Amino acid sequence: MDKLKMEFASKLLEIKAIKLQPQDPFTWASGWKSPFYCDNRKTLSFPEVRSFVKLELVHAILENFPQATAVAGVATGAIAQGALVAEELHLPFCYVRSKAKDHGMGNLIEGELPKGSKVIVVEDLISTGGSSLKAVEALRQAGFEVVGMVASYTYGFPVAEKAFADAGVTLCTLTDYEHVVSKALEIGYIKAEDVETLHRWRKDPEHYQM
Repeated sequence: MDKLKMEFASKLLEIKAIKLQPQDPFTWASGWKSPFYCDNRKTLSFPEVRSFVKLELVHAILENFPQATAVAGVATGAIAQGALVAEELHLPFCYVRSKAKDHGMGNLIEGELPKGSKVIVVEDLISTGGSSLKAVEALRQAGFEVVGMVASYTYGFPVAEKAFADAGVTLCTLTDYEHVVSKALEIGYIKAEDVETLHRWRKDPEHYQM
């Protein structure tokens, strides 16, 4: 197990940004039933965790995408964290809406990046990858080169992995499903018998049934 990913998984569980309810699944906005819920935006409310996420995302960018010359956050979850990362790196920042505004300038991308910018995209969470990759496509259509994406967390669904591969986008995350489940089991948040339920859900979340 990766030390950083276990450490961040522990922090997410500690602040209750991760909720695991194998016997009482949540309903996602997509309509999917899920025993797993992650709300990374809670990290913004805890100064130590907020700083941890900022600095580790910065480290991930410097190590994996040193060619980046600008930062873009994906609305709405990654706007704040993306801005913090851009500030730390002293780079220009913008954010990408899920759809263009229906008033004013009708912007899809908010902010202004220098022409020819090599953009690193900051996301808070990756589920299917759809909304994240829409942001990538918007940036590419605006004439920018997207060098990769960093995110706090990924469920690691096969559909998302395929989507990122098809789009030619390299993704680096601070933690993921495997490390959260491992840490949750380690601290007694879930029982051993719950792990099989979680694994079954993750294999085919769209058709998951209790």
